[in-house]
Amino acid sequence: MTVPISGFTFVRNAVKLDFPVVGSIRSLLPACEEVVVAVGKSDDDTLGLIRSIDDPRIRILETEWDMSRGRAVLADQTDVAMRACRHPWGIYIQADEVLADGAAAILRDAVTAADGDARVEGLAVQYTHFYAGFDTIATHRHMYRREVRVVRTGAGRGIHSFRDAQGFRVGPDDRRIRARLTAARMLHYGWARSAEAVKAKEEAHAEIFQWSEEKQRKHAAKHHYDWLPLLKPFPGPHPAPVREWVAARAEEARGAIGPRHFRRKHLAYYASALVESLTGWRPFEFRNYTLV
Repeated sequence: MTVPISGFTFVRNAVKLDFPVVGSIRSLLPACEEVVVAVGKSDDDTLGLIRSIDDPRIRILETEWDMSRGRAVLADQTDVAMRACRHPWGIYIQADEVLADGAAAILRDAVTAADGDARVEGLAVQYTHFYAGFDTIATHRHMYRREVRVVRTGAGRGIHSFRDAQGFRVGPDDRRIRARLTAARMLHYGWARSAEAVKAKEEAHAEIFQWSEEKQRKHAAKHHYDWLPLLKPFPGPHPAPVREWVAARAEEARGAIGPRHFRRKHLAYYASALVESLTGWRPFEFRNYTLV
């Protein structure tokens, strides 16, 4: 029996920050009977951009962000969208994330399989993180390789977005959500955009995360992406809903990467990557969830 599914997301200043949010939502639609989009009051025509998708399954909530909440405003907006979901399961996507081709079908099947098991509160997806363009990915262990993006909805369950909305927790004590792994893949484009868009994103982060003036000056002075260990080429392809967006930005999004600079902590990254390649286990991995 097919289980009805909601999708949910939030967004603000999508045009200014050049988020691939149209592709994000289009990648989600094949899995969902509805997609709830909390559109924050913006300095651009984000509302018009979301309306332009023109799909009857999309339900828009107009919101206003309380910036005094700091990074918690991201979790607040996630919860606003999640609480508005009408179906028992919800698939969450952020405005700079896109489901891989075929992932929507994988998630539908995974929800059907998990629905009858009361232990399962969420489902985790695999991640690919782009860095300094659309042909390079970051893979070291501080780039989370999995995160919960499907949850049971309903206020009585106590499931809520956690901290800066990376994942979900349960109840007032923030218990880790009980989740199953899936083979569905999410592609994260947050650091693959043009230098202008990334600069705008950092300005937004300075306000949301309440950066110090010193940190703001340091970021403003940089004209390249910091080199990271374990960068790898992306084999492709990009998901169909975002290919046109990628093609239009491929050149301007290819950022310069700074010089290699080896530090002692990088040895731990390489050792961790070796262990993971041999065993599938990632040492010291942070998880917002508990596997069941």
